[in-house]
Amino acid sequence: MTNEFVLEAITREFPESVLLHSEPYGFLTLEVKKQDIKKIIHYLQDSSLEINFLTDICGIHYPEFQEKELGVIYHLHNMMTNFRIRLKVFMPRENAEVDSLTELYAGANWMERETFDFYGIKFKGHPDLRVILNDPEMGYHPMLKEYKLEDGTRTDKDDKMFGR
Repeated sequence: MTNEFVLEAITREFPESVLLHSEPYGFLTLEVKKQDIKKIIHYLQDSSLEINFLTDICGIHYPEFQEKELGVIYHLHNMMTNFRIRLKVFMPRENAEVDSLTELYAGANWMERETFDFYGIKFKGHPDLRVILNDPEMGYHPMLKEYKLEDGTRTDKDDKMFGR
């Protein structure tokens, strides 16, 4: 199974859904419309592509892009052919919500809760979306890039040293 074959199968089935595609280090990566992510992943799981293992779900924050400020990244794997694919969806912060995959993958439960906990992205249809790793009383999402990385009183370090 090749990247070209899988990309062609997805774009044939969902012609309007794929916004961007690339192959960093040979890893097929697609940016898709957030309203179509569950349908696409269900297709990958149930089609002859048999991409049926959810490796990871994680969040990402790009504060400099208002329309694409928050994102969810899905890593999927076909264990038989060792084919991997990465799917990305982006959304503005005020509409940070995407469909839950818990109906398709039981393992999505904890991954989605972790993403909610650290980034504040809500997953529609999740059976128990609540904080799991941070203090529930904390009141903020620690992976958002809106907090200083270092103590403001230190003069020997600044955020530029951490890629900001």
